[in-house]
Amino acid sequence: MNITLTGRQLELTEPIKAHMTTSIETLKKFNLDIISVSMVASAQTKKGKEHSLIELVINLAHKNSVIIKQNDGDLYAAIDTAISRAQKAMRRMHDKESNHHKVGLNEAKSENVNVKDAAQEQEDEIVPVELELYKPREVEDVLNDLKDSGKMFEIFLDNEDKTRVLYKRNDGKFGLY
Repeated sequence: MNITLTGRQLELTEPIKAHMTTSIETLKKFNLDIISVSMVASAQTKKGKEHSLIELVINLAHKNSVIIKQNDGDLYAAIDTAISRAQKAMRRMHDKESNHHKVGLNEAKSENVNVKDAAQEQEDEIVPVELELYKPREVEDVLNDLKDSGKMFEIFLDNEDKTRVLYKRNDGKFGLY
């Protein structure tokens, strides 16, 4: 990782350089192939007040660069805030990379073959079962079953292979569709 420290309209003293360097070194923990880090510190005067501006550019291999600009009254505070924002961005990139594993084409094909094999195995185990719902029933039998159970309706096939519904009405009588 190449580190470039620059001061514009500001002299970088040894303690400032040491603080910048140690702050930048904290970005290594994310294991994101950092090619170079450039930190530019400049002093500006706006409305009669001195401000320190930090521009942080982090170049990553195979990813977009991270660019952060931070303005603060104190140079050390601006550095710390810029580094914490960079850490947050790097953490997001690291989490995205580690949580979203890329599946290669060969693995996808092998998984697809395994799914097909499992489907064929399941087809071999299918046993057809005839449900009582599809057996023709007399209306009187269904009426007796409905009276005995707490159900509100019963769907069945009658002797003419018509789907019928026998239901309880609000007045206590039964209806038939």
